This record gives sequence, structure tokens and C-alpha cells, in this order.
Amino acid sequence: MTSSSDLGFGIIGSGMIADYHARAIADATGAKLIGVAGRNAATAQALAEKHGAAFHTTDVAALIARDDVQVVCITTPSGAHLEPALAAIAAGKHVVVEKPLEITVERVDAMLHAAQRSGVVVAPIFQARFGAGAQRIKAAIDAGHFGRLVLASAYVKWFRQPSYYQGWKGTLALDGGGATINQAIHGIDLLQWFAGLPVEVAGQKTRRVHTGIEGEDTAVAALRYANGALGTIETSTAAFPGWSRRIEICGEHGSACLEDDTITRWDFREAQPEDEAIRRAAADTAMGSGASDPKAISHQGHLRQIQDLVHHLRDGTPLGVNGPEARNAVAIIRALYASAETGRPVAPA
Repeated sequence: MTSSSDLGFGIIGSGMIADYHARAIADATGAKLIGVAGRNAATAQALAEKHGAAFHTTDVAALIARDDVQVVCITTPSGAHLEPALAAIAAGKHVVVEKPLEITVERVDAMLHAAQRSGVVVAPIFQARFGAGAQRIKAAIDAGHFGRLVLASAYVKWFRQPSYYQGWKGTLALDGGGATINQAIHGIDLLQWFAGLPVEVAGQKTRRVHTGIEGEDTAVAALRYANGALGTIETSTAAFPGWSRRIEICGEHGSACLEDDTITRWDFREAQPEDEAIRRAAADTAMGSGASDPKAISHQGHLRQIQDLVHHLRDGTPLGVNGPEARNAVAIIRALYASAETGRPVAPA
């Protein structure tokens, strides 16, 4: 049910991920999809009609100009996020941007600076932060339960069919790379949310199976954090059949392992009253997993983020993840790529 007080949303881009945004908007309280803009008139129309939006167009400016659109979702290819985002920001619209915000730190910064000048919100899609397991680990870190962190690592060993790369995926111009910037970025965002931005990244990358793409299908990195902790990143889209994303946080007083959003290890030197409940908690599988199939995720993660943004804009509640935080994942990935090219450790900028 919608009302006159609902925030009006527009979507720019009508590819696969746009449907997840549209479903999330439909299910969010206080949100309404007004229209869709896409380069392909037929797909824009189909998406709009599927989700009950009366307006569809190939003219991005026409969607942005509508007075009943307050928020614009950017679902174009990754390297084409900046231009429509800048247009929306210039018109005073808040923007929801599919991950990554952009494919270089410079383009991310251009977006964030424009939003700051205009006083609008940039809400990046990092739905993994909204899982119950991820939030439990973050709370335990913030409460000091792990003590001094020792190791903090992310493993994203996924699988994609060759057909996945027949379009813009894996291109340098529109994907910015391969498995690291497209698939592993969710794990990398979680890792830096938990452990902080590493001060040094030593990376390597290669194409082991998907040799027809420009970006990497496999990469690794060694990390060093400001507090002295170390860590690793391992990522691939060539590892059959595709395993759950795994984040490991190890400290002097305890360690935990998160697989997708299920806590599979929760081991601490001194027991806390909530420990057993955490170990026995039912897995939060509502968001699904993209380990083997990008279409296997659900729209629940996007729904949690869209709802979070609505609450923020209506009630002033803190945003679950903001643009400057989302910049960190891109900075880490660009450092990994730069290190792989130069053969030297690189500090994320």
C-alpha cells in the first residue's frame, strides 16, 4: 500500500540488478517506484510495467526532472555510475548506488564531493552489512570482545559460467576489473567494516579460466592494518562449484568465522551470556548467496537497505552504510590492482 507521503523512487538502468531494486522499493514501507529510465526502451518499459510504475523513458534527464522523484537508484554498469549520479545529485535527488560506487577512487570522490556540496545522501548497496550474523560480529568487535585483532581475512571463492562474461562484466572500462571489484567487494567491505582500512596491500592477480576477459578471475592479497594485525584476501570466479563467502576475525581473546551470513565459529576465552544463543541462532539465509549464480540472491538485502534509507530520510536515524564508508572497499581493491601491476605493496588512498 502506498500513500501521498511515500518517497518517490526512480531507477536508472534496466538490467538484471534493477529488478532487485524495484522489488525492494515495492516491499519497503514509505517508498514508491515512480519510473524507470534505461537505454533500451523495451526493457525500461517492461521493468516499469512489471512493478506498477507509470513512467518509463530512455531520457535520464526526464526521469530526474520529475517532482515526484526524491530518490534515484543507479543500476547502470559499474563504470557508468558517475554520470547519472551527478545529474541526479545536481537536481537535488538522493541516490542509491549499486556496488561499487564507481570503479576508481577518483570517480567515487567526484560523486561524494558533489553530494556533499548539494546536501544529498549517497546510499551505497552493501547489503551484506545488514545480515544478523555480520551485525553480531561487528557489535562484538566494537565491544572489545576480541581484544587485539591478530588476523582479519576474507575469502570469496565463487564460480561463474563463461556466459556471464559475454557483456560488460570483466571489462576494464565498465567493470573496472574482474572477480575482486565485482564479486569480492562485498566481503572486502565487511572486512574493512570489521577490522578497519588496511595501511598496506600486497596483491597478485591472474586469469586462470576466464581468459577472454580483461579483468582478473583470481586474485590474492596480504594485508597489514594500522594496529599491527595482518590479513589476507582470496577471490575468484573460476573456483567450481563456488563456496560460501567466508570472513575470519581472530583476536587475542577470541575468534569468529562468518560464512555468507551464518556464524560457523564463535570461540572466546571467557564465555559471555549470549554466546550459546549466538552459536545456536538460525542462519539468516533470507538474502541468499551468489556463490554459484548471481541470480540466486534475493531482494531482501536490497529491501533492508532501501528501508534503512527511508527511515534515515524520514526520521533522521543513522544510515546503515554511507558513501564515505563505501569508498574504502574501492580504495582497497584499487590498491590490490596497483600492487599486482607494480609488484610492490600499496597503501589504499
